[in-house]
Amino acid sequence: MTPRLVFVTAVLLVAAGCSPVQPAADGPTASDSQSDVFGEPADPAQVKAGGTLTVALSADPDKLDPTLSRSLYSRYVFHTMCEKLYDLGPDAKVVPQLATALPTIAPDGLSLTIPLRQGVKFADGGTFDSAAVKTTIERHLTLAGSARKSELGPISAVETPDPNTVLIKLSKPFAPLTAALADRAGMVLSPAAVSKLGANFSGAPVCVGPFKFANRVAQNSIKVVKDPQYYDAAKVHLDAIEYRIITDSSIRSANLKAGDAQVADSLSSQDAPSLQKDSTISVLQSQSLGYQGVTINIANANGVGNPLKQLDTPIAKDPRVRQALDLSIDRAALVKSIFNGLNTVACSPVSPKSEFTSEAAQVCPAHDPAKAKELLAAAGVSTPYKVSMITSNNPDSLRLAQALQAMVKDGGFELVIKPVEYASLLDQQDRGDFEILQLGWSGRVDPDANIFNFVGTTGSQNVAGYSSPELDKLLTDARQSTDKAQRIKLYGDVVKKLQQDEPLIYLYRQRNLTGVSKKLLGVQTYPDGVIRTAFAGFAK
Repeated sequence: MTPRLVFVTAVLLVAAGCSPVQPAADGPTASDSQSDVFGEPADPAQVKAGGTLTVALSADPDKLDPTLSRSLYSRYVFHTMCEKLYDLGPDAKVVPQLATALPTIAPDGLSLTIPLRQGVKFADGGTFDSAAVKTTIERHLTLAGSARKSELGPISAVETPDPNTVLIKLSKPFAPLTAALADRAGMVLSPAAVSKLGANFSGAPVCVGPFKFANRVAQNSIKVVKDPQYYDAAKVHLDAIEYRIITDSSIRSANLKAGDAQVADSLSSQDAPSLQKDSTISVLQSQSLGYQGVTINIANANGVGNPLKQLDTPIAKDPRVRQALDLSIDRAALVKSIFNGLNTVACSPVSPKSEFTSEAAQVCPAHDPAKAKELLAAAGVSTPYKVSMITSNNPDSLRLAQALQAMVKDGGFELVIKPVEYASLLDQQDRGDFEILQLGWSGRVDPDANIFNFVGTTGSQNVAGYSSPELDKLLTDARQSTDKAQRIKLYGDVVKKLQQDEPLIYLYRQRNLTGVSKKLLGVQTYPDGVIRTAFAGFAK
């Protein structure tokens, strides 16, 4: 630890793949360009061997167990030490990683055959093979509290025809499976470590990766070190990577400028302009696949995963009240005034970058406070209608909440802001102890992973307690279809239904902003939001 490195142990901004809100001060546009800047791979001739990279991380990752993890920040660490069957490229397309080719899918859609790399070792020396893949997937499907089970869909069996081939059988076709295997569901765990540690795998995780786990100090740091057994070790230049938890965006930026960190994630759009002008720093940026939004508690009275029970409030019982809240929000003004145009308006869970997007999937309700008041009157609600919203107890989230509070007043709402510590917010959302919740999702390449878990009746993160047989059928049909045109049409219909019922009001999509010292080469950030540092190195 260098003397200037500052640690902040304020509220943790991490959960369910969520990314922190990063508002900007009013003023000129923070960037002259909305162009993506992903970064370039390192030229081996220009980097030197060795050194420890320090990453200033905006939140403490949750469990370092791919089966149980739910946070974006754990994905940063997993990138260095837990490779997947598949990965995403800069164009958000799925590419092989521990697999050697995309799956061969049976004509009936009920099985996938995946060829595997050979000669690969886990960090503990164990052999990576089809048996390890089978052990991992079965653990994802059966471990109590698994966050991967619903992502993997209707898998009926995992078979190992030979050590280099995995055959996944399905009870029904499941189109999102390959994309799911390009995230945590596709990370393969050491069977020996799984057997030894069980549900405590996160304490000493073992996978295949350029680096291996070294140690963790809760709410302070995580360290990984180079794994000499990695199958492509010649591409790894660094000796170690240390993630330092610094939750305050201005302090992350200060550490980056001072040289005490070489990478800083989730830059505030308030800091981005000055960093872009700094000749010693590069700012990588990409448009998120996810969203920030507002979830309304409709029937989560018993806690997520338990039987639904309708809440007895106007906003829970009447979709017209939720529609009125949506109409009260001026998304364009929000993006312009709070984020200086760096973020983009979002009205649906389907990213414009998705191959399954359409005009129907990107339709936005018009900002119309007068109509909002008409809907409240038609619902028999007196104005101003008071509703409470829990949000993270940090300056960035509070700034967003206050902007929403001012906006919805014109539509007839009195929004009461209830700031809570982030750990408490997560507990309250799961227990259903909220009226409205402000929360975001970092996003996935297949729309199913941005929708089903949150608004499907059986979704593992359906904290709204929303249930619609019509929507469930649309989502199920989209999951089972292998016809791209049909899926595009279905997701347009999904968005239309969501905008009628409004269990979750989508607000905007963040830009992923990452600061990188120019002394470091090879860092990349793609639309999935994951900072890729595994093959970076210090310039000669």
